[in-house]
Amino acid sequence: MSEAEATTTIALEDLPKHVGEHIGYSPWHEVTQDQVNKFADATGDHQWIHVDPERAKAGPFGGPIAHGYLTLSLAPYLLPQLWQVAGISMGVNYGLNKLRFPSPVPVGKKLRIGASLAGVKEISGGAEVSLDLTFEVEGSEKPACVAQAVYRYYA
Repeated sequence: MSEAEATTTIALEDLPKHVGEHIGYSPWHEVTQDQVNKFADATGDHQWIHVDPERAKAGPFGGPIAHGYLTLSLAPYLLPQLWQVAGISMGVNYGLNKLRFPSPVPVGKKLRIGASLAGVKEISGGAEVSLDLTFEVEGSEKPACVAQAVYRYYA
């Protein structure tokens, strides 16, 4: 795993030229118990493996872990730190084509996202972009989350 790279900026009209390229990595982000607790409050998912550190020590992961969807929800925070699309007025989340959570994110560990440009399709007023995302936990060989996210960017 290489260190975080500088933010990559690609113009909307140039996106098709970069399909298949690895865009880069975000900086590392520490996942805290406070963040996990706030996510639990927001979603109503208060399962003990997330919010009860004492009980979680005796659980299957040896401590509390982040919710899988918390990990995924960090994409809008981490992605702008590794890439920007120039020449747009707006970008929106459009959905996911694939999503898996191969390994947990232990609370207190650092997480980052790597992204590759999987596809670009022209839409009215802009482009629909598919990104292959890999969420890595520092020191772990197995990714915590792999997803193909779809965004729409409008000129």
